Amino acid sequence: MGGTGRTVSYLVLGVLAALVGGAGALVQDGWFPGGLLLALAGVAGLFYGGVKLTGTRLGAAVPGAVWLITVMLLSSARPEGDFLFAAGIGPYIYLLGGALAGVVCATLPQLPSSGANDSRLGG
Repeated sequence: MGGTGRTVSYLVLGVLAALVGGAGALVQDGWFPGGLLLALAGVAGLFYGGVKLTGTRLGAAVPGAVWLITVMLLSSARPEGDFLFAAGIGPYIYLLGGALAGVVCATLPQLPSSGANDSRLGG
């Protein structure tokens, strides 16, 4: 993938991260506990898909940073007294689980594909 394609991929991953963060904030408490699992699966899928799409660790770091900023903005109290996250264990699991998924995906070792080189060592 070229430099321009990779840059566009990072921008698309950032937009998707903001959407996944907002959707996850709504779903995780609305259909507890299934919604929480669905939201965490969406976050982990986005981060892992970003790594596979770009082939770099930034593929998980860029959407991870955008997702974290989005959920932090959504979890802060507004001057009107409204906020999106309810009190309870679910939002904390979503925040910590999503952050953990981002860190795990960003630090996965980059292994070469198994079918790329069929030659044997020493022979």
